Order: sequence, then C-alpha cells, then structure tokens
Amino acid sequence: MHESCHLYLLPIGGTATAALAGLAHEAGFRVSGVDTALYPPTSEILASLGVAVREGFDPAGIPADIDRVVIGNALPRTNPEVQEVLRRGLPYTSQAAALGEYFCRDARTVVLAGTHGKTTTTALTAHLFERCGLDPTVMIGGVPCGGRPWRLGGGGWTVVEGDEYNTAFFDRGPKFLHYFPHLFVVGNVEFDHGDIYPDLDAIVAAFRAGVARTLELGGTVIANADDGGARRVVEGTPGAVWYGEGEGADLRATSFTHRDGLLVAQLAWRSRPLEVSVPLVGRHNLDNLLAACTCALLAGAEPEAIAAAAATFPGVRRRLELLGTAGGVSVVDDFAHHPTAVRVTLEGARHRFLGRRLLAALEPRSLTAGRALFAGAWEEALAVADAVVIAEVFYRRRLPNGELLDRDALVAALRRRGVEAEAVPEGADPLPVVRAMARPGDVVVCMSSGSFGALPTRLLAALSQEAR
Repeated sequence: MHESCHLYLLPIGGTATAALAGLAHEAGFRVSGVDTALYPPTSEILASLGVAVREGFDPAGIPADIDRVVIGNALPRTNPEVQEVLRRGLPYTSQAAALGEYFCRDARTVVLAGTHGKTTTTALTAHLFERCGLDPTVMIGGVPCGGRPWRLGGGGWTVVEGDEYNTAFFDRGPKFLHYFPHLFVVGNVEFDHGDIYPDLDAIVAAFRAGVARTLELGGTVIANADDGGARRVVEGTPGAVWYGEGEGADLRATSFTHRDGLLVAQLAWRSRPLEVSVPLVGRHNLDNLLAACTCALLAGAEPEAIAAAAATFPGVRRRLELLGTAGGVSVVDDFAHHPTAVRVTLEGARHRFLGRRLLAALEPRSLTAGRALFAGAWEEALAVADAVVIAEVFYRRRLPNGELLDRDALVAALRRRGVEAEAVPEGADPLPVVRAMARPGDVVVCMSSGSFGALPTRLLAALSQEAR
C-alpha cells in the first residue's frame, strides 16, 4: 500500500490523468490535483472517488506535504505551478513515467500502440483479459461505454494504451517508452502529430524505439501485416507475431462480414479455426479485433473464452457513439480527427446505418488536421459521406498561411465529386449550418478530437426542441 505517498497531479482533469488518479487512489496512494476547469465524465469520476481537486493554477495552492508532482504533457514550463515546482525543487515526474513505475514495471505489460485505433483496441484487449480471467490492471485513453478508463487488477497483467505523443515538456520522447512492454503491438503507422514529428521517418523511428525497448526487456512484438507502416517498423524483428488477412499471419482473418450490427470474423490461430463476433463495424475494427485477440491468445486465454468475451464488448464513448435521434435525424459523436480515421469512421457508419444519408461535420482540431498537406487526403476521406460541413481550423492562428488547410478549395473539390458541402464562416457557430443541411432520415456524424463546442449535444437538443 502507498498511504504515505502523496501524488499531486498537475493537471488532473484529462482522461489519462484522471485515470492515473483513479488507479493510484485505488492502489492506496493519497491523490490530489489541480486543473483550470473540470468537465464530465472526468469531473464525475474524480468526485465519485473523493479525490481533492482545486480549480485554477495558483502556486500558493500547491500542498505542503506532497511527495511527488505528476506533470502532464499539456502543461508548458511557463505554467505558474510548474515554475513553482521547479523553484522549490519538488520531486516531479511525468504521467507516463508514473504509470510505468507504479503499474507496469513489475507486471507483464501489454502496450497497444499505433496511429489509429489505440483506444478501441486497448479497451477490447482489456475486456478480453478480464472476461478470460486474467484480472488485468488497465489504463485506457478513452472511456468504455458504461465503465471507467482504468481498472486495478491482481492478475499480474497490465493493459495500457501506448501513445506516441510526447511525454512532457522535459521529456519529448513517446509515452510508450515508459511502459516496460511484455507485449508491444504496432497496429498501424502513419504521419500524425505534425507539431512534434517533422515527417513520417521521425514517427517510424519512435515506433522502432518501442520495438527495441520491448526486445531489450525480452518481450514480444505484435504487428499488423496488412499495414505498410507497421511492416516498415517491425519487419526483421526477431520473434515478431503478425496478424492480418494474408497467408503468413499467425492470427489470420480468412473472411469477415457484417451481420446485425456485428463484425463477424472467421479466424485461424496458427491454423486452428475460430469464429469471433464483436459489436463493432468497419474494416478497421477487424484490425483492432485481431490485435486484441492476438494479445489474449499469447497471454494464454482459451480461444473459445476469447470468442465469448468479444461478443459482450460494450464499446468506447465517442467511437461512432449514437447520442440519440430526434426529428428523424440521428446524431453521432466520434473522436476521428485524421483523414484515415475519418474515412474508416464514415465507412463504418455506412455499415451501421445501412441506406441512410450521411452528413459529416468535421472540426480540423489537431495541429496536424488543419494542415494543407492533408487536403487531398481530406477530399478522399470526406467523399465517403453524402454531405459535409467543415468547421474552421481550430489552430488556424498557429499555422502559417502556406500551411493552413484551404477549406473553400476543399469544399469546391467535394462539390465536383457530387458531395453537398459547406464551410462554416470564420468565427461562426457550426450549428446553424449543420441544422440547415440535415434532413429527416439523415445520420449526422460529428468528428473532432476536442469538444467541437458541444456541437453533437447542442444539435440533438435543437432537433428535439423542433420535434415537440
């Protein structure tokens, strides 16, 4: 137990930091923290735990009895409380390093990494491990439907989402290097995080560092044979285990289909046949399913138990999450923010909402999403929809004009392809634009890595009001 150790989380309100707070609290640490403001679901989670949280950064509010400050990667060195921590010489670490030290070092840790799909794959892997009796400790970068983003287990396994984003202002390397991997999954590798990685080669190098770290610890690397980036990272790695649709995969999908909202896959684990159904849609979720099943099989779970567990997976919030339907219009909230993720999300929506008109509302939120270099990829991704609304680029003031996505040109390109498209005027609320374009029978898929100004919930409320 860690009753004598007081961790101060700076900040505490993000999904990952709140999950670390939950894990630490349940493990017996004393936990407190600070943030500018708290919002559901993390505010509700922290309140239910009774964790002391202060709102507003104030150096004078730092507790006198803390043993270690956990600094998240969202805070710069210039934050007033960070400056006070440095001035007073208080011991500090990063969120990733704390998770690694306290919950991964002494466990058989499964690290789920990749540009896309990490949260769903981690949640599914954790679900399989739990239902198969492996009793894992879990840390997820999103919130499972009906659950929490962490779990404290006693089975000697830890399942953790392996983020490639930088660790902290004092540690610019990827978070997953701190997690002591026993199994390291490379699901897919593409260019992303243009604010910290100059090009794809730099991202490949980061994932190769994760592979090297795994081999150094005597672990096993698992990779997606159907993804070119993953092959580039992992090919030639001793003892690598592969999953995919090709003949040489250790876990092979021999066929798959969609049936009644389920992804149904015929698999072969080193030639042993297995049918697995999971309440997910889209080809990308076949990859996520294969990754999770491979981890569970290597951990010793029985194939039949894995199949039974997969069928009960509850899903993850903000992954094609249907918020409700009003006036004949269904509103879906999704975290997709990279062209590849947007494309596969919309393709999945086609399977889930058969025959219905898709209206995609996109907020280019991340520093990568708003870049001009993705213009062609955005056109291909958004063309999967029937109608498109493109909100203003969130970080437009941080991108030079030559690097800023030209939304008007993108709208024109989509219209030439027969897609109804509009760009939200600068500084305007996207709600009236989306509402004017939506019609009964539509499915509106709102996609952003942020809150999107609460567009999905506001849209549903407006539709409900009109339907009265």
